[in-house]
Amino acid sequence: MLVQERGLADTVLSPAVEALRLILLYAHLIGFALLLGGVVVQYVSGPLRINPPMLWGAVTQLVTGIALAAPLRDEGEEPSGPKLGVKLVIALMIFVMVFFSRKREVVNKGHFLAIGGLTLVNAAVAVFWR
Repeated sequence: MLVQERGLADTVLSPAVEALRLILLYAHLIGFALLLGGVVVQYVSGPLRINPPMLWGAVTQLVTGIALAAPLRDEGEEPSGPKLGVKLVIALMIFVMVFFSRKREVVNKGHFLAIGGLTLVNAAVAVFWR
């Protein structure tokens, strides 16, 4: 088992808790795809504005990210507090930028690109910060 290879406690998550964690992770990835895909499609297709997939992606990312921060892992596998804090701040920034610009006919190019850039930065924090 992976838990034993790492030298951690011999306790293993219950199958139900592990299934919940994986479902949340899957939904989190769908939110990322909606958000980044919405940015790319809107950037390529025409006037820069917030489309519904971007809003739903930002909401999904924020909600599932908070849920994933819950202690659904064995001891010793918890992500660091500073990492979670950085990811939360970035996710909140993205959500605020998307939510309050959603009704504008045209969004400033820098604002729009910052949404896409922060989305990529948040993914990079998740992948590279160990």
